[in-house]
Parts: sequence; structure tokens; C-alpha cells
Amino acid sequence: MPFVFAPPQQPVVPIQDERYTFFPIHRVYGVAKNYAEPGTQVKDVPFFFMKAVDTVAPVAEGDCLSVPMPAHSQDVKHEIELVAALGKGGRNMTLEEAAEAVWGWCVGIDFTLGDQKMPSGANDITRAKNFERAAPVSYIRPAYRCPMPEPADLWLYVNNRKRQGGSTDHLILSPLETIVELSKYWELRPGDLIFTGTPSGAGSVQPGDLLKGGVNGVGSIEVKIV
Repeated sequence: MPFVFAPPQQPVVPIQDERYTFFPIHRVYGVAKNYAEPGTQVKDVPFFFMKAVDTVAPVAEGDCLSVPMPAHSQDVKHEIELVAALGKGGRNMTLEEAAEAVWGWCVGIDFTLGDQKMPSGANDITRAKNFERAAPVSYIRPAYRCPMPEPADLWLYVNNRKRQGGSTDHLILSPLETIVELSKYWELRPGDLIFTGTPSGAGSVQPGDLLKGGVNGVGSIEVKIV
């Protein structure tokens, strides 16, 4: 098959503790407003968005990824998340099918620009969610070696000060329910990464800030803003 130019390299995420095995990325989905803080009423309805595949930046455990501050923004926010990696797909999936579809889990930071507005004043979600290294993730742990704990605790520190802490027990849509809901609108495919939402405490970062976060039982991630 002739091409006008050489096709870009397939984006992948390495598999934890497997030197020569990689997870090929198909799409990257996210869900916003998906955490209900304990003792509060749910006011927002979770909604979905996508991030470009080439915003994903894998980070080996023990390494630190440099994330450049976008020149067109003064407000980069961190959002620590549990990420599901799908090995199967489908449309209008059941909870059982969603469970079978999860190939593995990893930790992700969904970086978001808080100052990207459209002329109407509404948030420009495309610009806000898509920039260089906007989706760093840890290496993927296969589900057979990392059964999803229920609940799982999430945490994130900025310069050794805790910014975010929460539990998947407080998700409005559980990870499997999120997969089911997504499959109503898109046919999910092997290679899809699904960011499942972030707890309260998401805040702004500046050049020089060091971020360390993780999901208990899944892994950790370290990033520096430059």
C-alpha cells in the first residue's frame, strides 16, 4: 500500500515488568465531574471527552517525566486518575462484558488548561485537554497481575504537599459503569485508554513544580513541570 509519506509510529504504553511487550493505543477517553465528595449531594452529571493519542506520555516507575508548560496558557491544572486499558471492545456493553474487556490498569494525570475559552465564554475543551504530554501515564499492569481493588485510593503531591486524595468508592460512575456508558455512544476497541475521573483538589502548577501521584495497588507516577 503506497503512502504519500511514512505513517507515524504507533503510540504505545509499555507493560510493567515486561521488557518487550507494548500496549498499542487506539483512542483516549476521559470523564469529567465523576467524583462525589463524601457528605455532599451530586450536582453535576458526568460528561465525556477525548484526548489526542499523541498526548499520552508513558513514565516508567522511578523515572520523572518533564512536561513543558504550554506557551499559550497560564493555568495548567493536574488531575490524578485511575486509567483502564481495554483489550476488548464492543457497543452497548454489559457490566460483565466491560469487566472482560479490561486488559490492565495504570495511573494517569489528565493535565487541563483552565484558561482556554471560546468567544462565548464557554470552556474550549479541545484546546484545554490537548497539548504536548497532556496525558502522562504509568506503565500498564495487566489485570491478571493487578486485579482492581475495591475501593482504590488515589493521591497526588505537589512539591511534597498533598493536593489530591480520594477513593474510587466515591465515583459516580464506577470504572466498569464508565465503560458501559461510553459504549452507548462509541464502539470501543482494543487499545482504548479510559481516564475514569479525578477527586477534588485539582489545582494549578507552575514551572519547577514536582508532582508525585498514584493509585494504591496499581502504581505511581512522577512528573516535573518545565
